[in-house]
Amino acid sequence: MNIPASAGIATLAAYVATIPAANLAVTHFGAVPVGFGYAAPAGVYMVGLALVLRDLARESADRGAVLVAIAVGTVLSYFLAAPALAAASAAAFAVAETMDFAVYEPLRKRGLLIAMLASNAVGLLADSLLFLKMAFGSFEYLPGQILGKVWMTLAAITALALIRRRKQMAA
Repeated sequence: MNIPASAGIATLAAYVATIPAANLAVTHFGAVPVGFGYAAPAGVYMVGLALVLRDLARESADRGAVLVAIAVGTVLSYFLAAPALAAASAAAFAVAETMDFAVYEPLRKRGLLIAMLASNAVGLLADSLLFLKMAFGSFEYLPGQILGKVWMTLAAITALALIRRRKQMAA
């Protein structure tokens, strides 16, 4: 998938914004329902979106630019969220994104959507486990965390597949 440079910059900026937005959501809204009777910290949807945006940013920028975006988002979190929440978020993002890269990069040759599905599965689990343990000292929200991130991943991948199909039909 070829992403123009301007769209790549916008994707990186949106990715950066999801990190502090997730922390602000948790700080101001606490837990939210995610379906099937489960709840999760309110930042769950932003983190799910972040996993997808990270993969899209990687399509238009090199690994270094994405790592800088992670760092910038983490620093912004420290200014906008409680230090303990920002630290839990930073650690979770660092580990999840590293694991996401490890899965995404080799699978990218098989297609964007396959790489995104597999890397997001690994990233969302790592992020959920580490964040919940560090931020809350509990895995009480684990099913909701996973479900909320899966919803965002599936929504984004569905949208991308529809866009790709539409482009193919127009060509």
